[in-house]
Amino acid sequence: MTERSGSTYTPSPERIARETARRRAARRSTYSAAISTLVVSLILIVAVTSAPGWPRVQTSFFSWEYAVESLPLIVQGLWLNLRVLMVCSVIIMGLGLLLALARTSKSPVLFPLRALAAGYTDLFRGLPLLLVILLLGLGVPGLRLQGVPNDVVFLGALALILTYTAYVAEVLRAGIESVHPTQRMAARALGLSQIQTLRHVILPQAIRRVIPPLLNDLVSLQKDSGLISVLGAMDAIKAAQIVTAKSFNFTPYVVAGVLFVLLTIPLTRVTDAIAARLERERTIGGAQ
Repeated sequence: MTERSGSTYTPSPERIARETARRRAARRSTYSAAISTLVVSLILIVAVTSAPGWPRVQTSFFSWEYAVESLPLIVQGLWLNLRVLMVCSVIIMGLGLLLALARTSKSPVLFPLRALAAGYTDLFRGLPLLLVILLLGLGVPGLRLQGVPNDVVFLGALALILTYTAYVAEVLRAGIESVHPTQRMAARALGLSQIQTLRHVILPQAIRRVIPPLLNDLVSLQKDSGLISVLGAMDAIKAAQIVTAKSFNFTPYVVAGVLFVLLTIPLTRVTDAIAARLERERTIGGAQ
């Protein structure tokens, strides 16, 4: 029960007791998690630092001097990775949506298009990304095609687009097919055309349902953009490799890895938050 005095709200003693017990349980959980994390971290630190080879590993991989020296060049290379990520992600979303629409079409006339889309996704989902990068980066310049750029960044980005478009297309196709057929029927019954139904009814629901896996693909694309370094592109990994070749110290690789992780963590947290929110909304909607 709740008691009211004029416009002042007073919670009942039972509710106050429940809220107090809930806060107490939350504090206990926080303390337990913090203590267990601290204990595990201390055990790992002691185990690593007490290993016989730790002094050599520390000098070779965790040198502050080489980290500071290599940081400007690696950051400059990371800017290339970010530009590749931004351009590729936009193109991949557009092409992935077109492939998903082709695969979910029902018209018999569009069967050749559906077959081509299915063959494309099967091919590039089966090929390792590194192999696609090598095939394009080494094969296209050898063809000497007129009007086709031979820039390694372009060819590496093209390999990323071809591969990730297949993954994104399958995610979007799953989202489109998850929308109940009655949604399409109701929209057509209201007088909407096929394109209007797709634009205003099907796609908004489909994309909303697959936002978490799409963001996960974006996280993977951000990491895999470093693979273009195998073609000689001056990205973060290539910059770290150059500094390492000069100093014979592997700290630049650690610096590049830390920078990639720092870029990935915010996007990962956003993905988790969106997935949790969608799950709460689905749970609340199902309970009503």
